[in-house]
Amino acid sequence: MHDVAPLERPDPSVDGPAGAMDAEPQLLPGGTREWQVRGDWTLMALRGRHEEFRQRIAHAARDSDGPVLWDLRALRRLDTAGALTLWQGWGGKPPARLLWQPEHVTLFAQFMQPEALAAPPRRQRPGLRNALPGLRALSAHAVDLLALVGRLLLDAGQLLRHPLRIGWREISANVYRTGAQALPITALVGFLVGLTLSYLISRQLKTYGADIFVVNILGLAVLRELGPLLAAIIVAGRSGSAMTAQIGVMRVTQELDALSVMGISHTVRLVAPKVVALAVSLPLVALWTSALMLLGGMAAASAQLRLDPAQFLHTLPGVVEPVNLWLGWVKSVLFGGLIALLACHFGLRVKPNTESLGQSVTQSVVTAITMVIVVDAIFAVLFSDVGL
Repeated sequence: MHDVAPLERPDPSVDGPAGAMDAEPQLLPGGTREWQVRGDWTLMALRGRHEEFRQRIAHAARDSDGPVLWDLRALRRLDTAGALTLWQGWGGKPPARLLWQPEHVTLFAQFMQPEALAAPPRRQRPGLRNALPGLRALSAHAVDLLALVGRLLLDAGQLLRHPLRIGWREISANVYRTGAQALPITALVGFLVGLTLSYLISRQLKTYGADIFVVNILGLAVLRELGPLLAAIIVAGRSGSAMTAQIGVMRVTQELDALSVMGISHTVRLVAPKVVALAVSLPLVALWTSALMLLGGMAAASAQLRLDPAQFLHTLPGVVEPVNLWLGWVKSVLFGGLIALLACHFGLRVKPNTESLGQSVTQSVVTAITMVIVVDAIFAVLFSDVGL
């Protein structure tokens, strides 16, 4: 066992004359197998001399016949750089005989951690053991998300019994932010995607003389699949990330804790308005995006195939069944609720630091887009015989 004990600071008279010499880092012999460490052992004082003192300490410890007593009580100043120099000179372990001040304990404690002294772990082969942390994290997210849905359903029942508690202003504000303010970007992207898609389809159909079928393909693909999917992806990246960041900042600034202290439910005040607003606004955004995609497709068909726009609009209702439009709307409602629910879930999981906030926003967007694509694929399989 090491003879390590914090002792009281000795009389200042033993420190030598005051002045510049007191600040000079010194390693002085104090007797038989005893060394005194004096002066300022800081980054600035040891500048350019770290290796010199490290070798002197190692030489003093190595050439002694027995355990050396290291007296650190006369140190004027000691920081992490000086403590590291001493630690490395001692060979990466505390000496058997050591006298120091109580304030030195914290500096040397960071080098005495078992994790720092232990050998690096052996590299494990990839397998089930490496996948366990990911599975645990996934299960934790699933449990928290299920609990959030449960709380939301319970609060929804109370709100239906007391309609005056419904935050209509919050719902209206979120509809404006997630719906109305998203119209310009969805219009631009939708028009360009429809233009590109129609141009490629027209080139292929023109080869076989089936020009008129561009209306069938474009109308069915846009109203049933691409319009709702494209709108959901844009909204997930634009509005979903904003929701997660908003709730995350409230966590960092302890506003969520203030709501809890006042007895205000997070789901009633924050989650429910966002879920309802996005479930209402996303179908409208999807319809707007689909219309702009068809407009871009009509422009490309007119330029590539000389197809009259009036003929395009006249043919479209006859070749695309209305059930495809309703199917796209139903999917948009589910997409909107799912995106808002995931955004709020990751926002509520933010820890009170900025790094966690950035990670949660990224996870929110990636998870929302992935789940939207998964749900869309499930709908495509379940309703493969409807409206085709």
